[in-house]
Amino acid sequence: MDEEMSKIICRLLSIKAMAVVGGGFYSQFQKQLIGALKCPAEKLSRLYLFPTNATAFYKFSVSEWQKVYSEDLSEEQKKLIYSAFPKALELAGFKNPEKLYGNQLEDRGTQITFSALGQEAPLELKSAWDPDQKKRMAIKQQLDKLLNGFEIRLGGTTSIDITKAGIDKSYAISKITEIFGYSKQEMVFIGDALYEGGNDYAVKLTGVESISTSGPEETKSLLRSIINSSQP
Repeated sequence: MDEEMSKIICRLLSIKAMAVVGGGFYSQFQKQLIGALKCPAEKLSRLYLFPTNATAFYKFSVSEWQKVYSEDLSEEQKKLIYSAFPKALELAGFKNPEKLYGNQLEDRGTQITFSALGQEAPLELKSAWDPDQKKRMAIKQQLDKLLNGFEIRLGGTTSIDITKAGIDKSYAISKITEIFGYSKQEMVFIGDALYEGGNDYAVKLTGVESISTSGPEETKSLLRSIINSSQP
């Protein structure tokens, strides 16, 4: 996250509560989000973190981030997921790239994530690999046949995320309502995977106002609009 986004988020937290729901695990949130924010504690108390597609939840209290819940996969569930991938990839006609950038299958505790080019692939390569989602949809269709009792969603540009059944980004919406008392009518969701099969699509189905974004720059503009519309 760049300095401009950090400043925008801090401005937003002055007037609104904000939740960040992402596919990365908590340590990535710490590195990419928390570490870049220069906000005082009273603002951070309005920021809610839902890593690994809402399978975990962290909030800021007094002087530190505290885990509220974590929906961990069992070792047996992880084995089932790992064992399904070789067959699913073969049936989908997937061919491994000549070079992998980091892990292709990653255990995030509450979620298993497949990254076609590797977790650390450069953004320009990831953006060009599956722009119409067809490659990943073919893999997902095979995984759907092989794995029962799991949520399987496309994430980002090259990823497929697998969590326990019933736990996806809409789970964050229900938890925000349950814990903090916000109604769906009070929420606005911004996401880049609102298409059917994407890991943001579940939020759209809840009825929460959902706005599609193409990336960080458009997200900045959307957040500025929310800030400006909230000014007296």
